[in-house]
Amino acid sequence: MFNITELIVAFLISAIVAFGSTPLIKKIAIKINAVDRPGDRKKHDGIKARLGGLAIVLGVAAGLLYLQPQHPHMLEIIIGGIIIVITGIIDDIVGLKAYQKLIGQLAAAFVVVSSGLVIDKLTIPFAGTVHLDEFGLVLTIIWVVGVSNAINLIDGLDGLAAGVSAIGLTSILIIAITDYRMIVVYLGMVLVGSCLGFLYHNFYPAKIFMGDTGALFLGYAISVISMLGLFKNVAFFSFIIPIIIIAVPIFDTLFAIVRRVINKQNIGTADRKHIHYQLVEMGYSHQTSVLIIYAFSGFFGVMAIIFNSATMLTSLIILGFIILGIQLIAELSGVVKNGQQPILSSIRKLTGRNQKV
Repeated sequence: MFNITELIVAFLISAIVAFGSTPLIKKIAIKINAVDRPGDRKKHDGIKARLGGLAIVLGVAAGLLYLQPQHPHMLEIIIGGIIIVITGIIDDIVGLKAYQKLIGQLAAAFVVVSSGLVIDKLTIPFAGTVHLDEFGLVLTIIWVVGVSNAINLIDGLDGLAAGVSAIGLTSILIIAITDYRMIVVYLGMVLVGSCLGFLYHNFYPAKIFMGDTGALFLGYAISVISMLGLFKNVAFFSFIIPIIIIAVPIFDTLFAIVRRVINKQNIGTADRKHIHYQLVEMGYSHQTSVLIIYAFSGFFGVMAIIFNSATMLTSLIILGFIILGIQLIAELSGVVKNGQQPILSSIRKLTGRNQKV
């Protein structure tokens, strides 16, 4: 049974530590020149400190020290987290090439897999439970690396990655509470608390950026706790619940890859075609664009919570709404060309924003 008081205290500890340590980390980041300067893709005003994600990490660490959760895979999860944080810190301070960051992500994923924490089975409609055997190891590594990069790629506007992560983690937390998955509840509480504590400093106009330290860590954390909870749920359709919860960063990343392949570009090529940039191009303010994506994330989170315990008919209805949401992400991402954007065209007419995406 949950100790509500203990969970609230852990939440507050994480939030307060993240909130309180951010100004200090900002000073350190500026002193060691771990900063972002305005450029072609970075439209912020003035020099901004990176490395803010370290405050999120400190908040999580403080909350876990208080809770001291026990789990067979906890040691490896922590080691993997340390690897991913070190990778992010190095990138924020001196910069890493894409393949160097990938090495760090793969190392963290391999540590997790070595503990035995793998996606070993999926519940597939009309096929039942499918055991993945060795392929589960590969799928787990892809999941950890993929989600880590998805959160990193959506970190393009002030407060976006922290807010989207907090919303996704809250959805996972609610599902974990209803399923009595204690380890996920513990991890979810401290992660949400840390995100919110940091978000005070990171929301528009941001005083500090989370950098790769925060984005990679949050992506890693979301991938791991979803494996601890959601992938272990053998309920019908459970295999897509983690994907629904973080649908915005996942599909924004997938569509970015598709877009670059269609345009014959390197898939690692940076651009301003991600969903958050497209909303700004449509004429929405920086802050409004972030809030719109929060709403997107909240929509998918609510759908996932309902989906988790829905009947077959309800699941199919919800799936229809989810597909519409994914269609809108595709239209905003530029994968669907002008003239073939029914949802976006309707929104333009309703809002009077006729700019082409």
